[in-house]
Amino acid sequence: MLTHISINQYTIVDALDMEFRGGMTVITGETGAGKSIMLDALGLCLGDRADPKAVRTGSERAEVTAGFDIRNNPQATAWLRARDLHHGDECLLRRVVTGEGRSRAYINGSASTVQDCAELGELLIDIHSQHAHQSLLRKPVQREMLDNFAGHTALARNVEQTASEWLRGGRELALLTSSRDQQGARAQLLAYQVEELEALDLREGELEALERDQTQLANAEEILQGAHQALELCEGQAGGARHALQLIRGATGASKVADNARELLESAAIQLEEAQSEIQRYIDSVEIDPERLAEVEKRLEQIHDIARKHRIKPPQLPEFQAGLQEELAGLAHGGQRIEELQAELAQLEQRYRTDAVTLGKQRAKAAKSLVSKATTVLRTLAMDDCRFEIALSTRDSKDPHPQGAEDVEFLISTNPGAAPQPLAKIASGGELSRISLAIQVVTASGGTLPSMVFDEVDVGIGGAVAEVVGRLLRSLAQDTQVLCVTHLAQVASQGHQHLQVSKTSDKTAAWTRMAPLAGDERTREIARMLGGVKITEQSLAHAREMLADAAQA
Repeated sequence: MLTHISINQYTIVDALDMEFRGGMTVITGETGAGKSIMLDALGLCLGDRADPKAVRTGSERAEVTAGFDIRNNPQATAWLRARDLHHGDECLLRRVVTGEGRSRAYINGSASTVQDCAELGELLIDIHSQHAHQSLLRKPVQREMLDNFAGHTALARNVEQTASEWLRGGRELALLTSSRDQQGARAQLLAYQVEELEALDLREGELEALERDQTQLANAEEILQGAHQALELCEGQAGGARHALQLIRGATGASKVADNARELLESAAIQLEEAQSEIQRYIDSVEIDPERLAEVEKRLEQIHDIARKHRIKPPQLPEFQAGLQEELAGLAHGGQRIEELQAELAQLEQRYRTDAVTLGKQRAKAAKSLVSKATTVLRTLAMDDCRFEIALSTRDSKDPHPQGAEDVEFLISTNPGAAPQPLAKIASGGELSRISLAIQVVTASGGTLPSMVFDEVDVGIGGAVAEVVGRLLRSLAQDTQVLCVTHLAQVASQGHQHLQVSKTSDKTAAWTRMAPLAGDERTREIARMLGGVKITEQSLAHAREMLADAAQA
């Protein structure tokens, strides 16, 4: 769940740090105070497009950090582990946007792509608003919700794995049987190439040794000339050191400084003599051998010619040869592999057909139950004319599909007599929020995301319906963390945690603040939402009653 968010220099927020708890958190405030700023900032961490205009005026950059507790989120944990980004029970998403439009994203302190943040964000939180996080519009999410509600996610995973193995085996079989003549020609070519590389017989380390020998042999005269000059210099320096030692030997014992100088000169003379010996040994090892040079250059030319022929670099020849040998061996055993694949595919097909039929029956049964329960909830949300359906259409392709034999899609009709159509084509922002709320409440026990955000879910409703919405959100918060931006006291009174957004300004700038409310402060905020500008004793009494009823419930 979302544990905290830190916002700095973002729009009209200079600095804001807020911690969150489980249950239902409501966010209220006057119109224009900036209630949606927190959600916009959160969306930035979840991969939304960065807008340089969002950087607070006068600042160089905006920075947003969101922290999530992932102890009870195995999917997010697995995602992080697969990318070596898992660092305990907390996950931190951070986004930095500069005034020039540059943007950087981080996951647990490591630089990441915005796409990775969006992918991980889908496993952490679901934002229901008029933004792009309306996951209910995505058919894969609809299918997963139905499978979670039905409780057959393990069967769905088996179908997906079997289909993937079947498809992968089918592709391999098609490759092996596509053209035996082509495979024969390929085998002949591979055999020739392998024979040529085996004849080259390039041994490990040989290329490096040849290159060293070629360099030394080709530059032998120059190398020897330099070595002789170095030898003469060492001899001269050694003689100078010995002569200096004789001159200063008479001062031995006269002072500590003189003794130190004598010891250094003795050491220098010894080291120079040893250097002469090593240089002489090196000179003796260097040979001027034109015949050996010709042999080395001829061998290098053979290696480079074959490497150019295969359009690779000489050091890659051993690996290339091993690859050709492996491919040749695979073609040699192609007939046997074809028979093995045919037997494997027959078993996979039988398993897939059996599991896919079972999955389809369970989906059909679960779809009826989900539609019935969600329709009941929708009626309590003043959507009596709403017609909700789940279409299970058989796929046209005979090939196995990882998601089963049928396509799952949620359909809706909000007007009497109108045919149900996909959610994205029919539902408005407010309608979609209520439809999503109804479905999420019904499927919550099946395992939804650990955090859900509803931005102005109360648009277009009021009175008793608003109270129902508040109770539904509070009910949903028993299984998942719920954050709700609302204008209605009936919804705000149901929250376990209440945050108030306020805005202050002067002639030069404006600031948004967010503070937790409790006790009398919360009562006055609920009364304000009930009664407008002037807070009366009657509105305060009504607010106390609403809060008491919510606590009792």
